[in-house]
Amino acid sequence: MLTSRDQLLTGHDEFRRLAQEHSQFSQRLESLTQKRYLTEDEKLEEVRLKKLKLRLKDQMLYIEQQFQRQSA
Repeated sequence: MLTSRDQLLTGHDEFRRLAQEHSQFSQRLESLTQKRYLTEDEKLEEVRLKKLKLRLKDQMLYIEQQFQRQSA
């Protein structure tokens, strides 16, 4: 049985796009955290990426909640 998230990933273009962007931001953040020291630009990028990831997560949650309401 597929979860609502799995169903959205396979059948909802916007949700899939948001999830891909979220994953890309996560990967970039991971590469930044692997560094021993960050430049000032990298520190700013880290903060920006965290905010973008949170915004994407909120958008994905909103879409998932709408989907669950429609499925109920």
